[in-house]
Amino acid sequence: MKIQFHGAAQRVTGSKHLITTRKGTRILLDCGLFQGINTSDLNLQFGFDPKEIDVLVLSHAHIDHTGLVPRLVKKGFKGDIYATYATKDLCEIMLFDSAYIQEKDLERINERRQKRGEPLLELLYDEEDVKAALALFKTVDYHTPFYLEEGVKVEYFDSGHILGSAGIYLTFEEAEETKTIFFTGDVGRPNDKILRSPEPFPQADYIICESTYGDRLHEPEIDMKAHLLKVVHDTCVVRKGKLIIPAFAVDRTQELVYALDQLYSEGQLPKIPVYVDSPLAVKATMVMKRNESCFNPEILGYIKHDGDAFGFDNLHYISEVNQSKALNASKEPCVIISASGMAEAGRIKHHIANNIENHNNTILLVGYCSPESLGAALKLQPKHVKIFGEVHRVNAHIEIMDSFSAHADYSELIAYLSCQNASKVKQLFLVHGDLPSQLAFKNRLMLAGFNQVLIPAQGETFNL
Repeated sequence: MKIQFHGAAQRVTGSKHLITTRKGTRILLDCGLFQGINTSDLNLQFGFDPKEIDVLVLSHAHIDHTGLVPRLVKKGFKGDIYATYATKDLCEIMLFDSAYIQEKDLERINERRQKRGEPLLELLYDEEDVKAALALFKTVDYHTPFYLEEGVKVEYFDSGHILGSAGIYLTFEEAEETKTIFFTGDVGRPNDKILRSPEPFPQADYIICESTYGDRLHEPEIDMKAHLLKVVHDTCVVRKGKLIIPAFAVDRTQELVYALDQLYSEGQLPKIPVYVDSPLAVKATMVMKRNESCFNPEILGYIKHDGDAFGFDNLHYISEVNQSKALNASKEPCVIISASGMAEAGRIKHHIANNIENHNNTILLVGYCSPESLGAALKLQPKHVKIFGEVHRVNAHIEIMDSFSAHADYSELIAYLSCQNASKVKQLFLVHGDLPSQLAFKNRLMLAGFNQVLIPAQGETFNL
């Protein structure tokens, strides 16, 4: 049996890990989109023939884990696609959104390339490819073992990262020998405001582990709501400006809305409008409400008392383009939450471009941003940034609230892995992190007793 790493190898996005069994069955774990600057060519080629993949198992719905599923189908994949119920619900909205954004972005990019006499880029997939992909989905609940074929069993364990996210535990019975592999997917943080904490998983021979925050600890947040309230007050009340928050449409937006809902219920939130400007976030919020079984007891208690964790009088959900454009023309103090979380695509780039040069405004960054993204550039508090090919002076205040991160830091990851007898883990592969983060995390894991910690390169193969 062997495993080959075709994405999220010494980088954060593009999760794709291909297992080939002794019988030749080819199992793909995730099929994610590479995101950020200079990733277009990476998304055109898989590194394997999609027609030869037998089955796809998804960890969760984030686009860097599912965003190339429609292209996989477009290029000839015809097998089953396994996911949790909530992951399929989210994929139904997120993949259509991804297709739409790609089409619109490609129109602008190809228009500029045509003017420069450069070859036009290929569209990765369209809505018809998304429909074809969704028709292949099979849904499975947590803790419900299922078989990909005789001798290959899979079970999902809650990883607490986003709604429906799961670690994937695979058991292989080959030639009177049993091997087990666990893929963490992305691991959430304990005591999430909405979701359950990541749960332990059975002993594994091999582990594929994310390492996004392998070199850092989250800053302790004494009172996240108080911090958010201060940023809202300073921006919207004192400076009478706009607070612009890039936020992932799934989970992060709802966590922000939940915090603002609590502040409103407590009578602390200033009487200013709050806009969720993202068609995807609007749909994702509805999906969240349909999947309350994934919520933790605290928010379930709040919903029972308040009636709705994601709605209050000053909150407005926006889907129409003309409504979004009107926000840029408006001078009123307000809060605008918009996708994407890394500020790499979608309406948020327009809001940042229209508001970044005004010193009364604030851009609040509330989660991880891949190193190549606009969000990561803004975290460095530069004097200038380029958006849609134009240079903008950064006059707006830049605030960072790391407490909203949905990724476990290195201490939380090691605690998550403490359910394992480290001496029984034959190899631990680090994925979904940049190389400096992975090297730092490798050292910490070896100190924790994991003897064989490996950092795969793009396309590298290992025999198990």
